[in-house]
Amino acid sequence: MFLGSHTITMDSKGRLAIPAKIRDALMSACDGRLVITAHTEERCLLVYPEPQWLDLLPKIEALPNIHRKARLAQRLLLGYATPLEMDGNGRVLLSQPLRDYADLDKKLLLVGQGKKLELWSESGWFEWLGAAGEGDMPEEMLSLSL
Repeated sequence: MFLGSHTITMDSKGRLAIPAKIRDALMSACDGRLVITAHTEERCLLVYPEPQWLDLLPKIEALPNIHRKARLAQRLLLGYATPLEMDGNGRVLLSQPLRDYADLDKKLLLVGQGKKLELWSESGWFEWLGAAGEGDMPEEMLSLSL
C-alpha cells in the first residue's frame, strides 16, 4: 500500500529516482515493473505496479465507447500508458508526452493513493490543493467515518 507524499527531483532528461521507501514496496509488488499513464481528471500522472494495471486494463477496455467521457478516459489511460522498469538505482525515465501532459518540471510530488501513486508537478499539486479547498466537500466524504 502506498501512503504519504514525497518530494522528488526530475533531471533535464526526464529521469527521476523513486524514494527508497516506495521503491522497496514497488520491488515487492512488481519487481520494479510499472505502468505510468495520464490521470483522466487532473493534470498529473498515475503510477501503477504492473499487476494492478493488468487488473484494471479489462475494465478500461470494457468502457462503453458510445459515451464521450468513456472515450476520453480510454484515450487518456490507454494512449498515454507507458510500461517502465526501475533501473538498479530505482530510477525511471518519463517520456516527453507524459511530462508534457502533467506539466512536469524539476520539482515533483509523488503522492500515495493506496494501490497506486500520483505524480504531480509540485506547483500543480499546490494549485490543485488550493482550488480543492475552495469547493464544497462531496456528500460521501461528509459521512465517512475516520
